[in-house]
Amino acid sequence: MIDTQRDFVDGRASPIDGTTAVVPAIVRLVTAYRAASRPIVHVVRLYAGEDVDLVRRTALAVGAGFARPGTAGSQVVPELTVPDLDPALLLAGGLQVVSPTESVLFKPRWSAFHRTRLEEHLAGLGIDTVVVAGCNYPNCPRATIFGASERDLRVLIAADAVSGVDDRHLEESGRIGAVHADVDEIVAMLG
Repeated sequence: MIDTQRDFVDGRASPIDGTTAVVPAIVRLVTAYRAASRPIVHVVRLYAGEDVDLVRRTALAVGAGFARPGTAGSQVVPELTVPDLDPALLLAGGLQVVSPTESVLFKPRWSAFHRTRLEEHLAGLGIDTVVVAGCNYPNCPRATIFGASERDLRVLIAADAVSGVDDRHLEESGRIGAVHADVDEIVAMLG
């Protein structure tokens, strides 16, 4: 689950178009994965200090306040019932385990693989396929999809659980081997 944080939904500090609308599909996906005891990784952004992507650096330096460590807005949306984030652990590169099959990682840039332990974590679990859902396809989900493909992981995009995705994006990601399905189809695959 990518950037499913409070500050990115409607009415918050930095709303991303379409994110509020996909939260119910994300909840269905997470609920099914929990019921099947399948691994879930929530990957989040926390904006602190100067280690921020270039396009946001100036806005944050002059006081933009979104996804700041320890704030309510930095937390995962309440519908997903993830315990409060531990910003010190996450910013230090740690993996925050929130249940036996669920964890949280901080990513400092667009891709969930960039300077994170995600690849190591997935390998340790024997994972060869990732299901991508979350906030704002043009940025973080797309970068993560390419990052997964670069690591020879199979990619399944939960198309109705990603904000900002359209048919062109799905077609483009298909060129690198990513496939897509709706959440109901993915849930059915879990058995």
